[in-house]
Amino acid sequence: MNSAPSQLAHNGAVRAYRKNQIKSVAFLTMLSLILMITVLFALKAGSYETPVNELVKGIFGTSSDSKINLVVRNNRLPRICTAMIAGAGLGLSGCVFQAILRNPLASASTLGVSQGASFGAAAAIILLGLGNHSGIGVPFCAFMGSISVALIILGLSKFRPISPEGIVLSGVAISSMFTGATTLIQYFADEVQLASLVYWTFGDLGSAGWDQVTHMGIVSGFLILYCFAHRWDYNALLSGKETAISLGIHVQRLTLVNMVLCCLTSSIIVANVGLINFIGLVAPHIVRMAIGNNHVYLIPGSALTGAVLLLLSDLCSRSIINPVILPIGAITSFLGGPLFLYLLFKDGNQL
Repeated sequence: MNSAPSQLAHNGAVRAYRKNQIKSVAFLTMLSLILMITVLFALKAGSYETPVNELVKGIFGTSSDSKINLVVRNNRLPRICTAMIAGAGLGLSGCVFQAILRNPLASASTLGVSQGASFGAAAAIILLGLGNHSGIGVPFCAFMGSISVALIILGLSKFRPISPEGIVLSGVAISSMFTGATTLIQYFADEVQLASLVYWTFGDLGSAGWDQVTHMGIVSGFLILYCFAHRWDYNALLSGKETAISLGIHVQRLTLVNMVLCCLTSSIIVANVGLINFIGLVAPHIVRMAIGNNHVYLIPGSALTGAVLLLLSDLCSRSIINPVILPIGAITSFLGGPLFLYLLFKDGNQL
């Protein structure tokens, strides 16, 4: 007697799942198209006006104008790749932080990871006398600063159980301490070091060369592959820690490994491009509101959305007061803050 209703319910669930699959794939396709269009606009933005077809040829060094090849390959293309890779890494890191901590407000900036990386980079630049791009010194110190924040948060959670809201509040307190320590270090800096550090804190996508792009690309690419391989583990965590453990997932090891990988990715990005806020916080929410919490699609969607947001922000920073290039960190804050408030008040039930 009950087989027919059960079969109907099953068929309805299957149709809803297939519908969500189609919607998710369509959304990711749309994000990819938006990213490609934004890349073309970013290629064209600048004081050297050239046709789009010549710019595309300049990517491969086949343009008839050698100046176009030089401008595109040495200036605009590294900047575009930096924006896409950094945005993807920050967006995905925010998605993973939110998954493993089961907190929708978690990100590298709200947890204090970015501030810890800033402190490490400041110590490298001022106390150790390293330049912004002097080998691995600054990125290594930035990583040590960020991982120390993660270890403090994990240590506090082991010492005493902390709610998801408490984790964010702990991150706010820790970030305040590291910000104060960074300010204290600045007090003892000379004019050159202080100018270098202040310029770095503004956020700058133009100073990263192909070596820095390669470093960021390797860590961000590895994070994407690792997270996608563990997409079902993140889905299991949505049902709670106990459910994930019952499914055979080592939650403690998963949390620790992901924290280290996300801190490494965030610190490498922060060390090379400076402080960029809100990308990791907003990008996953945009995707989540569009296609839901399934990490099969949320992981690539967060990376694509982060890349689009940072590339659009960089385009705005170069276009608002041309030829003046505004600090990218200020642009992401101006764009990300209101956008996050809009998401919060429009669909607060999802946060």
